[in-house]
Amino acid sequence: MPHTLAAPAHSEVIIKKSRFIGCVQPMADRASAQATVDALWKQHPGAAHICWALLAGGQSAAVDDGEPGGTAGRPMLDVLRHQDLEGVLATVVRYFGGVKLGAGGLVRAYTDTVAQALLTAQKVTLQRMKTLQCHVPYALEGLLRREIEATGAELLNVQHGTLVVLQLRLPETLATVFVQRINDSGQGRVGWTDAENLLA
Repeated sequence: MPHTLAAPAHSEVIIKKSRFIGCVQPMADRASAQATVDALWKQHPGAAHICWALLAGGQSAAVDDGEPGGTAGRPMLDVLRHQDLEGVLATVVRYFGGVKLGAGGLVRAYTDTVAQALLTAQKVTLQRMKTLQCHVPYALEGLLRREIEATGAELLNVQHGTLVVLQLRLPETLATVFVQRINDSGQGRVGWTDAENLLA
């Protein structure tokens, strides 16, 4: 099961006078990752390179930032993949120390910096969420609200019309049991818009 990180974690490695400052942190998408990298350039204007890798579904990226192709971003991304992470950004700020490391040395330096940061990172299981929508008579609204709260689901939207329409989000693993419990309590008076596949 994929994991993400609870909070940013940092590392620092010095190899042949070059300083590598690593950070791994939760990150939802490429735009947020780019903003984080831009902020790092402001913090480290004298850095030679800021290489990064993002593992976030279809928005994943691997950036070498001027290092020889394939020596930084891709190896960093591989470390994240190997640890079964999702929604994580790894950045490494490099201050050049005057000694060239060669392609193999660079790959090792960037992967080690990310791996060191991950050693102290707190991982949390990534939960896939499911959004459900149901419509109930007014008499059942209170019951449904109590069940939503008891399950720890998030109530997204409520509309009052002929019926009460409630939209909620909860972990995918709880969805089937939740729908079954509501159907049993509602005695056939609960209609689902997005849950047909759960009951098939």
